[in-house]
Amino acid sequence: MRALSVFLIAALQVLAITLPQPQHLSIPLTKRSTLRTADGHGSVDPTSIMAHISSTVVKLQRGAAAFERNTGAVLFSESSSLTKRVAASGSDPLADDSNERWYGHIEVGTPPFTFTSLHFRLDRTMHDVLMRAPPVDCDTGSTDFFLPGPSCGDSCSGHDVYNPNSSSSAEPLGKTFMVEYGDGSMATGDLYTDTVSLAGCNANAQTLGVASLYSYGFSSENFGADGLMGMAFESISAYGANSVFQTLVSQGAVPEPVFAFKLASSGSELYVGGVNSALYRDPFTYTPVTKQGYWQVTGDAIAINGKQIVNEFSAIIDTGTTLILGDTTYVSQLYAVINATEVGGGVYSLPCDAMPNVTITLGGKSFAISAETFNFGTYGSSGNTCLGGIAGGDGLGDVWVLGDVFMRNVYTAFDVGNSRVGFADLA
Repeated sequence: MRALSVFLIAALQVLAITLPQPQHLSIPLTKRSTLRTADGHGSVDPTSIMAHISSTVVKLQRGAAAFERNTGAVLFSESSSLTKRVAASGSDPLADDSNERWYGHIEVGTPPFTFTSLHFRLDRTMHDVLMRAPPVDCDTGSTDFFLPGPSCGDSCSGHDVYNPNSSSSAEPLGKTFMVEYGDGSMATGDLYTDTVSLAGCNANAQTLGVASLYSYGFSSENFGADGLMGMAFESISAYGANSVFQTLVSQGAVPEPVFAFKLASSGSELYVGGVNSALYRDPFTYTPVTKQGYWQVTGDAIAINGKQIVNEFSAIIDTGTTLILGDTTYVSQLYAVINATEVGGGVYSLPCDAMPNVTITLGGKSFAISAETFNFGTYGSSGNTCLGGIAGGDGLGDVWVLGDVFMRNVYTAFDVGNSRVGFADLA
């Protein structure tokens, strides 16, 4: 079995089968960031944020194209331009190295072979690999899963490599794949099935891509994880296959069809098969998924300093997006309330000691964005000007993406069985 560091993108698939099992485990998460310096509030380069915004918009466009291709339906409303055609070769765009990524762990293959990770060395038994595996990068906005393969060569130098020939449970599907992302990153190779373990829960015969080529965007210096794993709805899968989590649910490998995130400066985790009651305060506020593509729900309102600017909007809950993103029109209206200055590309600056009171209402409950999470870091040489954690993107219409800036203020449960998302205050 091979322990791998993986970029984990979740826009989950739904299956309402619950077969109780005795196990639900947590995966500790750590964050890699190059948008800010190591202290979390260092100087920020606005161009990196602008690149992240553009990549996120392309990600949504690709997901919308895959949804329409797989279902024949339209994912987003006509108020946005996210349904415009993009290249059919990709599924979800990957933000460039200026993104912030959350890392946890996975395991792939049978039997428990020993592998060397980019981040850790593992010389352990099967039990030890399952319980003490290296980190994966976690994000909630895609479905498919790929890893570097044995023929990847120099393009995968520095990454740990998954070899299906060393796994007795690996089976070739006789199909190829190619994924291409908004920043130009690309991976191509062959499709296999194999056993994948997430937090010790085994998904058997899981479809995954074994890459024979990584572009420079996936090189070890640009992409800290070994591969990319999605947990989205099948409707946006480029493979036409279940995500790992849906496979776990369909095979009865988790006690509940739920996973949950805590994202914070410390103690972050992905919890598989339920929720971690030690990390939140009851009750949960639930809101139903409106379309099973991304984790897309209806939001009630967005307000700044007590002034409500946005009413009834479509919200995508996405750990793979660093900021809160909205259409440039609405974002400019929000910042106009506090006389913030646009530095370009939908990014705004304001005095570091004057962070506004921002609330986002979901399911009838208002959740406050703390000054700490809204403050995205200093801008300029004075040290007195900071960038805000809400940014604008062109063509989003009524779609908002609630990324880390929002999610670091709540405990979030993704309920696959009931097709809903729950939010609770952090403990």
